[in-house]
Amino acid sequence: MKIVLITGIDKGIGKALAEKFLEQGYFVIGTVFEDTDLSNDNLITYNLDLASGESISNCVEGINKSGKKIDILINNAGVLLDKEETSVVIDKLRKTLEINLIGTIDFTEQILSLINKEGHIINISSAASSLGRPYADSRCPANYPSYRISKTALNMYTKTLAFRLNGEIIISSINPGWVKTDMGGQEAELTSKESAKNIFDFAISKPETGQFWSDGKKYIW
Repeated sequence: MKIVLITGIDKGIGKALAEKFLEQGYFVIGTVFEDTDLSNDNLITYNLDLASGESISNCVEGINKSGKKIDILINNAGVLLDKEETSVVIDKLRKTLEINLIGTIDFTEQILSLINKEGHIINISSAASSLGRPYADSRCPANYPSYRISKTALNMYTKTLAFRLNGEIIISSINPGWVKTDMGGQEAELTSKESAKNIFDFAISKPETGQFWSDGKKYIW
């Protein structure tokens, strides 16, 4: 049985991903910030606060003690703290970077030895992270600068990690689309289940490492 590790399965895309992988016969290791109502014989959860180095180490230690090796890691957990702002608010920037970037990198680096060769690490990014598309348009207004900065930096981590691992493990950034979640809002185009299906299909493929993807195609960085 293949094993997927998904951060942030409490709700939204993370929860839908856990349900999709379980449906497809995977064993799911999920992290939660507080709790989840998901229950399955092929699911185990660990508490994880990406803003806390101690929490990250404790979570990795627990997963390590389980003796399970990971085929797919999906770094899904993240925050959007400045949805209405167009200017950087330093306190929100610090917290956003601590969770979306530094905590995610710390967790990935600590869990790396548990990922099987030829496995796949997916960093959930955003269309708003792209430096190659207009900064603002009708689908992506000029809000949430701290979130944008964190996801653009996460894309660079995808590049650097892919270069370092040199194909031993596939590393990808992916745009999950505009999704009906607490973060995306109810005006969004996709449901969590639709986004999760797209991410699942991509996760089990063998794409070129070190790239940014959207709808199964390379996306402008």
